[in-house]
Amino acid sequence: MNFLGNTGSRIALKWLVTALIIGAVLFFVDGKTLLREVASIPPAAMVAGLVLGIGQVFLSAWRWRYTANLLGLPIPYMQAVREYYLATFTNQVLPGGVLGDVNRALRHGADTNNRLAAAHGVAIERLSGQVVLAAVVVTGLAWLVITGRVVGASPTGAGSLSHLHWLLAGVSAVILLTWFLARKNKRISVYVGTLRGDLTRALLSWPAFPLQVLTSLLVVASYLAVFLVLANGAGYLADLPSAGVVAALCSLLLLSMVIPVTVSGWGVREGAAVILWPMVGLPAEQGVALSVAYGALILVSSLPGALFLFSSPVRQR
Repeated sequence: MNFLGNTGSRIALKWLVTALIIGAVLFFVDGKTLLREVASIPPAAMVAGLVLGIGQVFLSAWRWRYTANLLGLPIPYMQAVREYYLATFTNQVLPGGVLGDVNRALRHGADTNNRLAAAHGVAIERLSGQVVLAAVVVTGLAWLVITGRVVGASPTGAGSLSHLHWLLAGVSAVILLTWFLARKNKRISVYVGTLRGDLTRALLSWPAFPLQVLTSLLVVASYLAVFLVLANGAGYLADLPSAGVVAALCSLLLLSMVIPVTVSGWGVREGAAVILWPMVGLPAEQGVALSVAYGALILVSSLPGALFLFSSPVRQR
């Protein structure tokens, strides 16, 4: 009972944080302008975005199934689609954005009697997507800075690139420290060895690596396509460079959703939009409008997952 009480408190806290961040966002933007921007997105663009959102689930489910098969845990494609729909829906309605994936790993582990490999399959599949998203974000950010599209940035972007070098150095230091500590602990060392083997089979081997990268690129492209369809419907895209700016900014919005402090990225995503759009000389209301419309579409596209909420795999306990 104490565990359930603590869990309920954490969920309530994240809902509260979500509401507070959204309230802060509304304080920094003009409410009437925001409503006008959201209303300017035509129904046709919303329908197109919804179709893209559904396609994301089928593509992501294929990536998960491919990863699980490489780890010796075959799963029928339509079952993978159902489980991915359930995970997506759960991630949309529960705080943190990862509980659906945890449940997906537990259900697959119960079905196959190999919980560790099932957990690694879900983790590696998500890692593949996050690494590719990070690469897209770095590429887009570098393009914005180098071309001088960031307000106040030099055309060469030398200062920002220097900061990027420091960031990469910090990440490398963390990785090296983790590796050193893992070698000092026997149990951790054994687990790291198991994880390294699974990573090699499911992500770093041939042809797994190019297929994982290609699939994750398609998934990220589908996310950005939803934003671009909405932006085009609202009249934000005047030419190809403007589409590139919106895509680069929206990739940063996607990355901000990884921060697990709110419900499905709500609030964090809109807060990032308030900061990012003025950095390239665009109204913050446009970024927030795209963020709100995107969040609503992804939520609606995940609703079929509610149909599988009470379904069970063959051997689930």
